[in-house]
Amino acid sequence: MTLTPYKGIRDPKVHVTKFESMMFFNSDCDPILCRFFPTFLDGAALLWFFKLPAGSITSFDEFAKMFINHFAASKIYVRDPDYLSTIRQGQHESLKDYMTRFTTAAMEIPDLNPEVQLHAIKSGLRPGKFQEAIAVAKPKTLEEFRDKATGQIEIEKLRETRRNEKPPPRKDDDKPSRSNIKDHRKTLKLNPKFDSYTRFNTRREDIIKDILHNRLIKPPVKAGTY
Repeated sequence: MTLTPYKGIRDPKVHVTKFESMMFFNSDCDPILCRFFPTFLDGAALLWFFKLPAGSITSFDEFAKMFINHFAASKIYVRDPDYLSTIRQGQHESLKDYMTRFTTAAMEIPDLNPEVQLHAIKSGLRPGKFQEAIAVAKPKTLEEFRDKATGQIEIEKLRETRRNEKPPPRKDDDKPSRSNIKDHRKTLKLNPKFDSYTRFNTRREDIIKDILHNRLIKPPVKAGTY
């Protein structure tokens, strides 16, 4: 017979009864019972034990009475198997988070039938490809369901990793497009340096001839000559 450590969330009297039944064939010695009982406590129950004043335990009957009285209110909060039917996978909840939440709730239910647990966890799945795959595979045990779920969880992790990876920028994105170059050219306008200029009192032809004659600038090269 195996006994699950008491964490303070089930009927304490049931836990004491199971412990006494387990120890019946081993020893009914009071000191041994007092020493072994704390090894089947965990969480809040174990913390309670360590806070007991030294020398406050004189017999196992007294120890059990103190234990039952302290955790008597915990019996009220014990859930029944029907509670599992209310646990549903959220619209954006990962399968891993859903199974963790479901398993935590299932641990609070004493003597839970594995078949009831399997039916509830399958019924709570969000509609989708994995739910359809489970409907086809029809796992008969929780272990078979977990095997299927493990593969789906790995797929979800891979998808999440890919979503978080940003692709490197393309080289073409750094080059300006032809349309951008054309638009840039259109925006370039040559404006005069000054707003007003002095009018000439001589014809332009005469001014140019005078400049060329005095060799102030070089004459333009004729087309076709090098």
